[in-house]
Amino acid sequence: MLTLALGFAQLCVLLALIFCAIRLLRGPTAQDRVLALDSLWMVAMLFILLLGVRFSSMVYFEAALVIALTGFVSSIALAKFLMRGEIIE
Repeated sequence: MLTLALGFAQLCVLLALIFCAIRLLRGPTAQDRVLALDSLWMVAMLFILLLGVRFSSMVYFEAALVIALTGFVSSIALAKFLMRGEIIE
């Protein structure tokens, strides 16, 4: 039962990943693209966590932690760039 639930969850997360990538490519404004990129790294992190649960490996959890840290910093930098036009003052 767990493998079936994990398969369904991976399918749903993969679908969300595809929708975020489409919005990233076709977003009409820069704010839409930033929001899509922010959602994309979160969904990618969830997909890697699901792979970690499926294969019972700690390497996937460490990779998800690295993605979460870099995604958070990049979201802050992009938001600051859109608001002020510069990242470093």
